[in-house]
Amino acid sequence: MYDAIIIGGGPAGTTAAIYLQRFKKKVLLIMKDMGALGKTAHIDNYYGFIDTITGPDLLNRGIEQAKRLGVEVLEDEVLSIDNFPDFKVKTINGEYTSKTLMMATGKTQTRLKAKNFNNFVGKGISYCAICDGFIYRNKKIGLVGNKEFMEEELEILKNFSEDITIFTNGMDLSVKVDKPVVLDEIQEIKGNEVINQLVAGDKTYDVDVLFMAVGSPSATDFALRLGAFLDASNNLVVDDQFMTNIPGMFAGGDCIGGLLQIVKSTSDGAHAAIAMNRYLKNMNK
Repeated sequence: MYDAIIIGGGPAGTTAAIYLQRFKKKVLLIMKDMGALGKTAHIDNYYGFIDTITGPDLLNRGIEQAKRLGVEVLEDEVLSIDNFPDFKVKTINGEYTSKTLMMATGKTQTRLKAKNFNNFVGKGISYCAICDGFIYRNKKIGLVGNKEFMEEELEILKNFSEDITIFTNGMDLSVKVDKPVVLDEIQEIKGNEVINQLVAGDKTYDVDVLFMAVGSPSATDFALRLGAFLDASNNLVVDDQFMTNIPGMFAGGDCIGGLLQIVKSTSDGAHAAIAMNRYLKNMNK
């Protein structure tokens, strides 16, 4: 049992892990990759660096600093999170439990380039199988994805319907599934008020809903599953202690919006860690 699990190894997550480690808490930092900052070639506006530094270099420095201080760092992909009563985090390679959790995964929500896709988000296009699967029981379900995240969503959707088709949207399938698979790229979404068809390759498929599970789940995906509040821009809503509406679940960095800069993310991480330490102390009273 960890005191805190932090998901995301960017500036917000790593800073929070460092602070919590210095508070003598048992911390697990889970990271999949370098995220958006890993694609940044030039950073000239971060305090203390005379010369230009790249995003990967800055991220690696932060992770190595966290490891030096004793933070346990796990390179793995988080697939799901439950919180009854403690937080249980399932990754590709294991499961971990914690008293508190911090989301610091940045903010991404995959959208297809298919014609009319944006018009049907929330009108038959869903990002949450747990949230919306029951609505489409015994219906024709389409599921977009090709990796472990899709596989996890598929297992949920099987509880509601047997008529499920996997659409990889042109990507190779990297997991085994027992449902029909369409490898062609999705070109168009069709429907009136709600989705009822999609075009992939040279064929049209009838669907009552299209669930998105492309790549890895984001902070938004996890929030929807756990019941955390989002604002109109799909940012996680936190209070002045950086805690979401779910007790013990905190968030910081780009996933809560605001100034999308490194300096703001590190500040979020520090503030969230201080609040998490206080929360843990109150739990033990």
